[in-house]
Amino acid sequence: MIRLCGALPRSVKRLVAGRAKTLDGLELDLDVQVLLRLSELEPVVSLDSLTPEGARADLRKSTLAVSARRIEGVEASETSIAGAERELAARLYVPTDSSERGGPLVVYYHGGGWVAGDLDTHDQPCRLLARASGARVLSVDYRLAPEHPFPAPVDDALAAFRAAVADAERLGIDPDRVAVAGDSAGGHLAAVTAQQCALQSGPAPAFQLLIYPVVDLAEVAQSRFTFAEGFILEKGNMEWYEALFVGEHSDRRDPRVSPLHAQELRGVAPAMVVTAGFDPLRDEGEAYARRLSQAGVPTILRRYPGYVHGFTHALTIGRGAWEALAEMGGALRLALREHAGERPSAPVADALAGVDSA
Repeated sequence: MIRLCGALPRSVKRLVAGRAKTLDGLELDLDVQVLLRLSELEPVVSLDSLTPEGARADLRKSTLAVSARRIEGVEASETSIAGAERELAARLYVPTDSSERGGPLVVYYHGGGWVAGDLDTHDQPCRLLARASGARVLSVDYRLAPEHPFPAPVDDALAAFRAAVADAERLGIDPDRVAVAGDSAGGHLAAVTAQQCALQSGPAPAFQLLIYPVVDLAEVAQSRFTFAEGFILEKGNMEWYEALFVGEHSDRRDPRVSPLHAQELRGVAPAMVVTAGFDPLRDEGEAYARRLSQAGVPTILRRYPGYVHGFTHALTIGRGAWEALAEMGGALRLALREHAGERPSAPVADALAGVDSA
């Protein structure tokens, strides 16, 4: 049904969607509105009624519903990478038109509230990022809560980044051009990894791509109330995820839990922060981008105004997700062209900012 609606003429989509929806001065994208209207046939499940395994199955089902046909131009292979306590399953994506060894790598952490998500739920966005950026992408299956609550996912994310740099020869990459990226909870892990690397000795990411990241579990931003219900990610479900992730750790202002509350951000990797206009996480992501910029970190803030949380998976409804991932891949391509260990030169920073600067 969703695939069929994606191919309809715009006039028919408007009939399906109904009157244009506006909120907080923004208009919801027509294709997203069609998706939400179709979703009303099977309303968002309250996670309070599910087990963690049920939430994982629900995410696998929802991502499959909006997935596109096989994406060409990328070869994927199963591998593993060292985590904090054990080997983690991983998947390496290699662009077929840029398969020479010694190029850049993006270490990718999937979303899913630290509870759900896996290599398969995020396969297509990783393929598109690899194709658009020309970089290899290593998707990491870190340990999940509640079986492995904080700090296990955070520790795995940092360990996997370090292991990827150390495994440069096996992975066929330049250890000086390794970025971190992730969406939602994965964006949180990428942000924390960049912060931890700046605080400690050793390798550090050349760039960080944070796609609608979770960065504040201590305070509730206005967008969490404005878009609390009806836009895929709901406030109550986010609170459920957070409770399972934090577990018995009581300090939600710990920067490893809430990166927005880090006292010092100078020296972290240059960043692109992506937000969606109708996302409960919008305001905290944009606040983090501003803090990075104020700390002197070259930062791009790119809001996709008509979209909702998780929109990069919606590849069968319109061209929005395709174009957004192409834009993010272009930013990665520009940033990773620079030699790691150096910050982006002024021309590169200016070119990146030209995408849509904060």
